[in-house]
Amino acid sequence: MSQDDDLFFLLHDVARLGRVAADKRARVDGMTRAQWALLLRLDRHPGLSQKELADILEVEPISVARLTDRLEQSGLIERRADATDRRVWRLHLSAAAGPALRRIKAQRDELAALFVSGISEETRAAMVQGMKQMKANLLNQSDPTPSIPEQEIA
Repeated sequence: MSQDDDLFFLLHDVARLGRVAADKRARVDGMTRAQWALLLRLDRHPGLSQKELADILEVEPISVARLTDRLEQSGLIERRADATDRRVWRLHLSAAAGPALRRIKAQRDELAALFVSGISEETRAAMVQGMKQMKANLLNQSDPTPSIPEQEIA
């Protein structure tokens, strides 16, 4: 099987090219893809803590703290004290985030349309279902340890 037909290579290449395209689009507004992700998550789930966001975004809490600092300085988000734990800050979008979110969502919609251009609705549905199954397979694996001993591979 050639690399052009290898599912792992294709998944990697499409994801990488998508990240590059999203990075370029985010830079138009002077933002980063990571800032986009944080804002979109807060739009869907207002009041997350920095730790919760770090877990969702799969980054270190210090990375979210730095992103939060920048977005707070630009007036797009605000930190609010947690009602039950004074050590925790809850993050919320500010009113000024509305126009930025509309631009981000428009860019995201354009990018999504580019991704699926020339692909039939039936094929798209099958791809989504297949990706969901792959995700479930990986999330539900009982033993993530490779089953082939290294000496047998060589």
